[in-house]
Amino acid sequence: KHKLPDLVSVDSLNNSHPAREYLLNRKLPTEALYFTEKFKGWTNKVKPGTFEDTSHDEPRIIIPFIDDKGDVFGFQGRSISNSGLRYITVLLDEDRPKIFGLNSVDFSKRIYVTEGPFDSLLIPNAIAMAGADVSKADFLFSKDVVFVYDNEPRNKQITNRISKHIHDGDSVVIWPNNLKEKDINDMILAGISVTQIIESHTFSGMIAKLKFTDWKK
Repeated sequence: KHKLPDLVSVDSLNNSHPAREYLLNRKLPTEALYFTEKFKGWTNKVKPGTFEDTSHDEPRIIIPFIDDKGDVFGFQGRSISNSGLRYITVLLDEDRPKIFGLNSVDFSKRIYVTEGPFDSLLIPNAIAMAGADVSKADFLFSKDVVFVYDNEPRNKQITNRISKHIHDGDSVVIWPNNLKEKDINDMILAGISVTQIIESHTFSGMIAKLKFTDWKK
């Protein structure tokens, strides 16, 4: 099993720590998350040679990717500043798809697939694509899966992916047109009952095509 040594759990930080404060302000669960003061240096300990230059290092929240057997096969580092890359993803096993939440999902129930790990922590029985092409995750085939993309109808990448899922017969969430928030976390912060909306706006087949055409206008 891959271990992630020398990390601090976010739950062990005090509430005024920038990483914990960021997560609490976003109303995000903290128990599955960690923190490191020097992301590049720490990453090079776990996966030597990942970063050639560690001179401009920075603190990041660590989001571990753990499979259903409890093995850590990768992680994301989330910046707590507004500059640079928000997310950096590192795989310890390059053959694994970048999927977060496999250690906590119940495959016998409906599975929701969100774009980012933080959003997946906010709805029941969810995993996150974390930049992955989920079509390569063959263990999801024949499962009851619903794809939940961000509410960005003018984002070409998102609309292309939703269109492909509908074409392939998958179930997708098409957000109501009066909803202005762009992702699940923003909806939670706005006091919106996200789970209820997702359940009532999950579509497939011809209805999904009609709803999707209307949503992306």
